[in-house]
Amino acid sequence: MRPYLLLITLTATLGGLLFGYDTAVISGTVESLKSFFIDPYNLSETAANSRLGLIVSAALLGCIIGGLSGGWLSRILGRKKGLMIAAILFLVSAIGSAMPEIFVRPIGEGDHTFIWNFVVYRLIGGIGVGMASMMSPMYIAEIAPAKKRGKLVSFNQLAIITGMLIVYFVNYWIARHGTDTWLHETGWRWMFASEAIPALLFLILVFFIPETPRFLALKGREEKAMGVLRRINGEDKANEILSDIRESLNKVNQSGKLFSYGVLVIMVGLAIAIFQQMIGINVIMYYAPVIFKDMGAETNASLLSTIYVGVVNLVFTILAIMMVDKLGRKPLLKGGAIIMAVAMLTVGFIFYFGLSQANIDGEQVNQFANQGSAIAAFVFILIFIAGFAISWGPVAWVLLSELFPNKIRGQAMALATATLWVSNWIISWTFPIMNNSSYLIDKFNHGFAYWIYGVIGVLAAIFVSKFVPETKGKTLEQLESLWRK
Repeated sequence: MRPYLLLITLTATLGGLLFGYDTAVISGTVESLKSFFIDPYNLSETAANSRLGLIVSAALLGCIIGGLSGGWLSRILGRKKGLMIAAILFLVSAIGSAMPEIFVRPIGEGDHTFIWNFVVYRLIGGIGVGMASMMSPMYIAEIAPAKKRGKLVSFNQLAIITGMLIVYFVNYWIARHGTDTWLHETGWRWMFASEAIPALLFLILVFFIPETPRFLALKGREEKAMGVLRRINGEDKANEILSDIRESLNKVNQSGKLFSYGVLVIMVGLAIAIFQQMIGINVIMYYAPVIFKDMGAETNASLLSTIYVGVVNLVFTILAIMMVDKLGRKPLLKGGAIIMAVAMLTVGFIFYFGLSQANIDGEQVNQFANQGSAIAAFVFILIFIAGFAISWGPVAWVLLSELFPNKIRGQAMALATATLWVSNWIISWTFPIMNNSSYLIDKFNHGFAYWIYGVIGVLAAIFVSKFVPETKGKTLEQLESLWRK
């Protein structure tokens, strides 16, 4: 692999790293945000759970906006400038989320009445995440040689997981510097502020990467496109690729409108986006400390457990990178969906049969009847993470970046990305409502939500078997033949 290609790929994946960092930083702050912003209002159980879900998922609403606007920005301004804008939004969100009272009160004097300021700054960060989640894999797919595209786009997922793992360590390190009271009053601010460092690094480095050759060709700047292709692929191959790109863009029977290649390609892309989220992965990513507390773990122990989640995620994502261009996309997606379905259904049954409430120091807490049940639940959660990391985590993004033809890639991927984040928001908002419902706890001992995700995993495996084509080893232009009317 040419060093130049590797360097620009790694720079683009910083968008993925910030995607992971921003979406996972919330996991260490859920209890603190509840204590700081929710508890002072003395709301009813349902209202409090719903508002907590809104705070946690506020960034996801921004992701929907970012995903949709990213398509327009990438088509008008280009992939590179879109990534620059995303980096700025990450930086603004990191500072504002840590200090929601900034520009209104002296820093540190904010209270629960600044809840909506906090939501706005998380929304801004979410717009950055939505844009980066779409543009980073699309950028890599448009510069990568066909035989290396799966691996290089998967680097973006590796960066997402790395960002999550880093912030798990950061959250744990910050939490150890004070009591729970300090964490709920001040520590959570440092967790959000820590994101400013990688955001600033990304903003600086993105200035030095080139625009993608396919966007340059789309805008009629073929000489510059040729220069980029030559540096990545060599002289002979560059001429061949540019010829294919030119042929793809000049097809008179394809208008460039969203459905000009038919409905199926759009539906397949949207379904992949929906299944990747509805299978429940970000419930684990965002609410891991809460889930481990459901098992009876203390605050530090639950935060430490998220590090194990991050390590497993990282290791199996690396395995996926090694296999995606060898085994192909379809076998990994089917196998991963089955593993995740079995794991989630099993976790649900472990909670249902093994969890009970106990009175400790006058407080009702969740507790497993024996340590073996707690260990088993934790192990199957890690199996679920492994199944996602080796399949739907990286491979879904690979497919979304390569399925759509050149003329509609920006708008189609924007729609798919926005759909993905809508699904993510629905999952993140509804989980605390289900998991904290007194009725569902009484009937199912926290098992209900996991059964729902398990069934969705089964449906995902069936969908892939019937509708998803294999795309490994083909150029982006060759893949267009799959969808032409």
